[in-house]
Amino acid sequence: MRWTLEDETREWQLIMPPVITTDLTGKTVNLTGANVGIGFEAAKHFARMNPERLIIVCRSQEKGDEAKKVIQEETKFPHIEAWTMDLSDFTSVKAFADRAEKELERIDYLVENAGVAHPGRYKITKDGWEETLQVNDLATILLAFLLLPKMLHTAKKYGTYPRLVVVASNTYFWSTLEREIIDAPKGKILETFSSEKYCLKDPQILEDRYQDTKLFDVLFVRALSSRLPPHSQGPMVTPVAINPSFCLSSLHRGFYDPSVSSNERITKRREIIEEGKKQAFTSEEGSRQLIYAAIAHKDEGQVGEEKMRGGYVSFSDLIEASDFVLSEDGRKFEDKLWNEYIDILSKVDGRVEKIVAEHLIPKNN
Repeated sequence: MRWTLEDETREWQLIMPPVITTDLTGKTVNLTGANVGIGFEAAKHFARMNPERLIIVCRSQEKGDEAKKVIQEETKFPHIEAWTMDLSDFTSVKAFADRAEKELERIDYLVENAGVAHPGRYKITKDGWEETLQVNDLATILLAFLLLPKMLHTAKKYGTYPRLVVVASNTYFWSTLEREIIDAPKGKILETFSSEKYCLKDPQILEDRYQDTKLFDVLFVRALSSRLPPHSQGPMVTPVAINPSFCLSSLHRGFYDPSVSSNERITKRREIIEEGKKQAFTSEEGSRQLIYAAIAHKDEGQVGEEKMRGGYVSFSDLIEASDFVLSEDGRKFEDKLWNEYIDILSKVDGRVEKIVAEHLIPKNN
């Protein structure tokens, strides 16, 4: 499947499907990036479905507490907890996972929404990785691995199907990875992709960074799905990637930088942000896709989970992956990326290698 600028422009004219709902009594929801934008609006939707615990995850306690207060005032839902985590710091991610393991009896929904978009900017985190890559991919994937055992425990103990929702974007269809990245030697893809030498050799590389990291998100969801035991063996975690569509939210603050010489698509998006055109969706409209990915087809049990597993959601529907993802190059690249994630993140936290060995199986071809 292809996705052009014309396709996106036509999408802006559509009406976003309404939010779906269900009863979340007894369930625990973890939602990252929940103090602003689509995460904040998704938290409100979850609150109205009465979970046992709704954990909104933000970078600072102050921002989390502010968001919690507003959500409680608007929804009258009391069981909201504000936890902190900074994806640009692996130590923070590990601390969050440790707390979740200690304090949470179950995790029914892990919605990984937090992300950054800074086209044209090169910044290295304290962990030594380019910031967009670490926040949108490496730290997001680390959290998924570290919370996977608790989610699998939830599935087994309660006979439920926990969902792992990773927020991607239709911009991933526009990713045009260079052969230098696709054909990088074993273990060198992400090192090269993050390096200053590679990132600064051509301004276009950093302009395309966001869409490339969202491609990596989609590939991770597919790779994990192919390595989880089948639902036929019993309740299992269901990974899903989603496109919230282009929304007027705080994520796009990076698009305002006038020093960035942006490509046609970014320029078009910036114009819409600055003009406040109605074509862009509201954060509340975009948040409906997070909810859909989390609870759609739940009433169908195993059949519904098989529909959603490894899928890509857009406009409250499962759509086909991009041509690259489905290609032979894409499949090989997915496997190479997976192996690098395991190698890199196992060095960050030794539990990752053990989790993969204990809970996952060889890829289903």
